[in-house]
Amino acid sequence: MIEIVGYLGSVLVALAMIFNSIVRLRWFSLVGSTLFTIYGFSIGALPVGFLNGFIALTNIYYLVKMYSTKEFFRTLETKPNNYYLKEFLEFNIADIQKFFPSFEIKDHDISLLVLRNMQVAGVFLADKKGDEIHIKLDYVTPSYRDFKLANYFYHQEQFKKDGFKSFVIGSNSKKHDQYLKKLGFQLDKSKKTSTFIKTI
Repeated sequence: MIEIVGYLGSVLVALAMIFNSIVRLRWFSLVGSTLFTIYGFSIGALPVGFLNGFIALTNIYYLVKMYSTKEFFRTLETKPNNYYLKEFLEFNIADIQKFFPSFEIKDHDISLLVLRNMQVAGVFLADKKGDEIHIKLDYVTPSYRDFKLANYFYHQEQFKKDGFKSFVIGSNSKKHDQYLKKLGFQLDKSKKTSTFIKTI
């Protein structure tokens, strides 16, 4: 049984290394190092137990710090032909197309850079159709994919103040569909094609 604990700890620590998200990395590392601590002390390998106990405590410290630190979010409107926007999209195009396979860099009615602690963490592109915002791209860079940015963005009052009533987006990929559902988007059954909608 104790060997299973050791193997499981090894797997979790190894998995932690493949995540781009720092939060996810810390959680997997925490669980893995905790299991390794139990394993080390159980077999009498004190250096293994103490080292992994220290790693577990370090992960706890940084997770508490991450969740308790107040972060600053902001959207920055840009022109569709903004040089930085174009460069950002071109640099991240391969990752973008994992979630939006048919995405092409084009001009849209709404072009927003989404900032987190004054770092560009994502891009939002959309077109206006009456009181609807038709989303063409909702992209967040890998290190910021913890839903904090999305929860901030989709709960802004500015869209409602501007007279919009809903966000509309077509199905782009299974991963992105799951993301939309977590944010409260619902499948619009009145449409022939898979379309998600969220009331503002």
